[in-house]
Amino acid sequence: MQFQQLQYFVAVAETRHFTRAADLVHVAQPSLSQQIKALERELGADLFLRARGNITLTDAGEALLPLARRILADADTARHEVQELAQLRRGRVRLGATPSVCTGLLPDVLRAFHDRYPGIRLLIEEGGSHDLVRELARGALDLALVVLPLPTPAPALTTVELLREDLVVVSSPDAPRPGGGRRTVRVADLEGERLVMFRHGYDLRELTVAACRAEGFEPDFAVEGGEMDAVLGFVRAGLGVAVVPRMVAARSGRGLRVTPLARPGLHRTIALAHRSDVAPPRAARELQRMLLER
Repeated sequence: MQFQQLQYFVAVAETRHFTRAADLVHVAQPSLSQQIKALERELGADLFLRARGNITLTDAGEALLPLARRILADADTARHEVQELAQLRRGRVRLGATPSVCTGLLPDVLRAFHDRYPGIRLLIEEGGSHDLVRELARGALDLALVVLPLPTPAPALTTVELLREDLVVVSSPDAPRPGGGRRTVRVADLEGERLVMFRHGYDLRELTVAACRAEGFEPDFAVEGGEMDAVLGFVRAGLGVAVVPRMVAARSGRGLRVTPLARPGLHRTIALAHRSDVAPPRAARELQRMLLER
């Protein structure tokens, strides 16, 4: 049974005329008649009583008609669904990002994407790069914004560098300025400072601790274990200082003193990643383009 045969059958059933049905489906009348006969042979029953000038449905035709209409309607719905996805009227993007990237980079880009494609659902998962790489590998995410280098061993991912961001020191305006009041602070100046530190597995925690150890000291934690919003809140409350991305500090600077790190400073590289063996869906590719062109 072919889809085209069902179209021809419904056209004849609705017009009760082979010639008018052929005009309706834009096919020659002999071809339509041949397809109807082929359908009847396959089903083993006549579908129409063909009296001269009077076409009526047989019992078999009456039974087939609602089923054929439903099949054609479902096919039409499927065609529209696919077209809407292809034209980015509907769909979803599953994007993973570290909390600091969610705070600093994503709001403006996601707003622009949503304005352009309001029918696309945005599903955002926050997590550390280790967690996001694992979610990408198992197919739970389409794209992820991760910090390079990737954790090892890493699955086969394609990465494109998005930005290289400076890190800065934030402190409470009511607390003494770190580094003795200078306009910039060195990593070595953080020795003796009480640090507000992120939870284990957080990229910024690992980077900050490694930088302190490279200067020959172990960092002193006033409080540890928070996500980005919690860390900034603890700093505002005067519990200590923290090392955060410049973009986050700029967006969250209210109630914070921001001090740059002296050269060479500390930096991190953000990359856009997806699985190498599976192309992201079209909506995800469009978001990827907007992120790269931001």
